Amino acid sequence: MSTQCPYCSVQCSMELTEERIITRKRFKAKPNKLDPTSQGRLCMKGVNAHQHVINGERVTHPLLKIDGEFVRVPWELVNEYIAAQFNEIQSEFGNDAIGVYGGGSLTNEEAYLLGKFARVALKTKHIDYNGRFCMSAAASAGNAAFGIDRGLTNSLEEIPDAKCIILAGTNIADCQPTIMPYFRKAKKNGAFIIVIDPRVTGTSKLADLHLQVKPGMDSSVANGMLKVIYEKGLINKEFIENRTNDFETVKHDLDSIDLEKMAALSGVPVDQITQAALAYGKAETGFIFTARGVEQHANGYENVRQFINLVLATGKIGKYACGYGAITGQGNGQGGREHGQKADQLPGYRSIENDEHRKYIADVWGVEETTLPRKGVSAYELMEKVDEGEIQGMFIMASNPVVSNPNAILVEKALQKLKFLVVVDMFISETARLADLILPSSSYLEDEGTMTNLEGRVVLRQAERPKPDEAKHDWEILRDLAGTLGYQSYFSYESAEDIFNELRIASKGGIADYYGITYNRIREQGIFWPCPDENHHGTSRLFDDTFVHGDGKALFYPLQRAIVEKSNESYPLSLTTGRLMEHYLTGVQTRRSSELLKRAKEPLLEVHPDTAFRYNIQDGELVELRSPQGTMVIRSKFTETIRKDTIFAPFHWGDSQCINRVIKPLLDPFCKMPAFKVCSVTISPLIVKNPLKNNDLVHEAVD
Repeated sequence: MSTQCPYCSVQCSMELTEERIITRKRFKAKPNKLDPTSQGRLCMKGVNAHQHVINGERVTHPLLKIDGEFVRVPWELVNEYIAAQFNEIQSEFGNDAIGVYGGGSLTNEEAYLLGKFARVALKTKHIDYNGRFCMSAAASAGNAAFGIDRGLTNSLEEIPDAKCIILAGTNIADCQPTIMPYFRKAKKNGAFIIVIDPRVTGTSKLADLHLQVKPGMDSSVANGMLKVIYEKGLINKEFIENRTNDFETVKHDLDSIDLEKMAALSGVPVDQITQAALAYGKAETGFIFTARGVEQHANGYENVRQFINLVLATGKIGKYACGYGAITGQGNGQGGREHGQKADQLPGYRSIENDEHRKYIADVWGVEETTLPRKGVSAYELMEKVDEGEIQGMFIMASNPVVSNPNAILVEKALQKLKFLVVVDMFISETARLADLILPSSSYLEDEGTMTNLEGRVVLRQAERPKPDEAKHDWEILRDLAGTLGYQSYFSYESAEDIFNELRIASKGGIADYYGITYNRIREQGIFWPCPDENHHGTSRLFDDTFVHGDGKALFYPLQRAIVEKSNESYPLSLTTGRLMEHYLTGVQTRRSSELLKRAKEPLLEVHPDTAFRYNIQDGELVELRSPQGTMVIRSKFTETIRKDTIFAPFHWGDSQCINRVIKPLLDPFCKMPAFKVCSVTISPLIVKNPLKNNDLVHEAVD
């Protein structure tokens, strides 16, 4: 069967064969050599993705919690029960007392439909999704600087011809390994590669220059580089004058930048900042790529703007082998943020606060504009609304917020306060355990639909495997529930393609214009958006002639100082978090893949041996990690390649191993991105006492 990997933003396509040998099934994944993005490559997650689909823990029937136990119930009762519960809550507390929480792995069709369901069938303003924690800083920065948010401004195929590449806060070798050959080819062609990361990673090993920055201080490096580029006369004056605005403000700010101070703040020596600046400034062509290491901060938006300043100052954008990219994390992290899952958004990247945009979408949906709610709040703020009692019921689809949110202890307690919680998932996740009702959804092998990869290429994920038992596609669940709520005529779809054809119309004329894209056109290869009509070939490179602001110019941003949580005597270490190659997001699917779990059975805390010695930590022993927010338990792993003031932990596990139990809910004021990448903590050995009768472990920290 033809399909594609359900995990990262590359969306590698493959042929998956399934055969039965006596009583066992055997699967074999063969990469698609004609895939224009992955170019015939698969990583370990793609090869083993099918394993979670056939895992015996899959939820295949609706489950209702009765007396604390999940009991199988028929679909005939499910939608009536949900409708009755939601109607009762809204009658007592108002329409906005229901919250909707989506996911960046939903297809474009399902992300679009979730937004429509919230605003038309539920009439609630409270909808957001887990992509808020992935791309919101880069997205808001791209919109502000360029007038548009697309992860990459160019196709990946231009990378090998770039002469200098900066990879800031991105570990592509582990997170998007199938695109690493583009960068290896660039290096072979003579590119100078700069990696900015507190850790030594598979990506940094490719670098000609590794700037081992203090967590959260990336903007100090960017500002120092810009000062060197400006003082050495390496700015592109013609480009700045003709194609940008507000450089005078930046030039004024540069006068107050002291390179020695930037070095002290960032932990990167002056000579390395200078070397990086000269390499990028002098290069004829070049790219800057950022990812969560730069973006997941309480000032992530401003961090990204500092790196975009470097791009604009040198004029390295809007031409071959020159551009900017934010490496999207989730499988549909790009498409999922374009068509209405976000609190402030309508399809086509329209604004829910713009009256003209509201009128257009209302006409497409056949409703009165006045019935559409206004903007709501961000993903974590939804959880705060639950905790405060403003939201009394919630519908969660394709997400595990108990593990993925900061301040995870509060989030779990808050969800337990709800009068009614519905979770749509394939498994009983840490969040689904708290639900009153679990609805079984289909997998990537069963659910056809479009995805938009990290390049902005819209691709069709075909699905041939039958759904198991009573599982339904997410779009079917939404359609049927909307019908029970009295909105059947607004949700009369028979296929995912029906939904996509409506999405095309809804996006027409918007920033993210999909109107010219059809299923037939993308059955073999995808098409880059914007694509305004069916004769258009798509837009693989943005900004050749103009940016998307009204005057066609891009905007510089004033230089900013990094804002990070300061370590102190009680919490002297900087914790940073991230991904492992073996796992994806909160691990709900990858922890149910036997091969992937075998490779990474538990989270490990990367700590320098000298740091461990100071805290009486032995290699491989259990550690209690504490912040003012909470505690978690994790096993230590010594490495001499991490900074001595920094420790690293992955975020793919839940319960006592959930790293977000210790992360503070510090939110970026521009985009509401939480500060996942810097948290002041302390560590100590864990002493485990005798197990109690209920097998819970009682532990105490030893200072």
